[in-house]
Amino acid sequence: MINIKEAKTKKEIKKFVLFPFSLYKNNKYWVPPIIKDEINNFDANKNPVFKHSQAWFLLAYKNDKIVGRVLAIINWHEVNEQKIKKMRFGWFDMIDDVEVSKALLAKVNEIGKQHNLEYLEGPVGFNNLDKTGVLIDGFDHLGTMITWYNHPYYKDHLEQLGFVKEKEYLENKFKFKNVDTVYYSRVSNIIKKRLKLKALDFKKTKDIMPYVDDMFTVFDKSYSTLATYVPISEEQKEYFKKKYISFINPEYIKFVMNDENQLIAFAIVMPSFSNALQKAKGKLFPTGIFYLLNAKKHAKDVTFYLIGIDPKYQNKGVTAIIFDQYSKTFAKKGIINCIRTPELEENEAIRKIWQDFNPVTHKRRRTYRKAIQ
Repeated sequence: MINIKEAKTKKEIKKFVLFPFSLYKNNKYWVPPIIKDEINNFDANKNPVFKHSQAWFLLAYKNDKIVGRVLAIINWHEVNEQKIKKMRFGWFDMIDDVEVSKALLAKVNEIGKQHNLEYLEGPVGFNNLDKTGVLIDGFDHLGTMITWYNHPYYKDHLEQLGFVKEKEYLENKFKFKNVDTVYYSRVSNIIKKRLKLKALDFKKTKDIMPYVDDMFTVFDKSYSTLATYVPISEEQKEYFKKKYISFINPEYIKFVMNDENQLIAFAIVMPSFSNALQKAKGKLFPTGIFYLLNAKKHAKDVTFYLIGIDPKYQNKGVTAIIFDQYSKTFAKKGIINCIRTPELEENEAIRKIWQDFNPVTHKRRRTYRKAIQ
């Protein structure tokens, strides 16, 4: 018999965080989180996302052993302001037993019904800065710190339980050598002169901080038209600043300004921490921190995390300025592979940005939906 229990205490939340470590113990493609960071992320006293959201940490037990987990989420801004009656679920992991998935998702359904919501969707996080989607193709490729990895049977479980495709996401990568650096240098100079723009590069994190609020303004403008968009609160932005900006190599953050010194475009690239996180095995100390610091400076693969352009400047060649900036930085760093975060299959605009680099789709992931019953 499968029992579902809600994890509430720190000890129970830690069990929730640790479950995938046993599930993927010998999997060479799974990238573990830092345990302490993950626990802090789920702490309502530390993560401001809980000011606008509610979450239930659910663990599935069979013969007194944890066999699955799921996080049931209600984003109250989405429900009350956007009028989207969605019950979210994420951090969804389980053994290959469809009855475990059934029991976990039945509990999520029950919570959604209690709150008069209309449908379940997942795996998703609290908002657009979180991980999203169950992997449906590309299981033999290394995961990243900003995506979930899962076994192939996850998709099968969801479909057996009546869930249907909601959104599909593509993950692409390309070789840096595919970028025509001479071309982008030339076009970048033309665009900067034509539109009276300038590029900003950084060497120190402290020099980036004054621009981060403006960066989120551009982010909001860039992504607000997407069906999956949920606004990010001011408190969450501050949390993001403290948690991530200082962690990213400042040379990998690029801004474009107009002649009124307003930020009109940005991009954030992260060095690949995948191998370092695997070596760290969920712990920063005693050696994990050194693996991560080494990757921050010397990783030869990078992940394009966020890119945003003010709608007024879209389709005007501004991306050429950003690519020219990165081309110069990547050449110095000896970057080999450029990996992109999941992008909506329907997002034609983003695909056009990358089409000249001969990208290869190496992973596909999907969110699933089911009416609450």
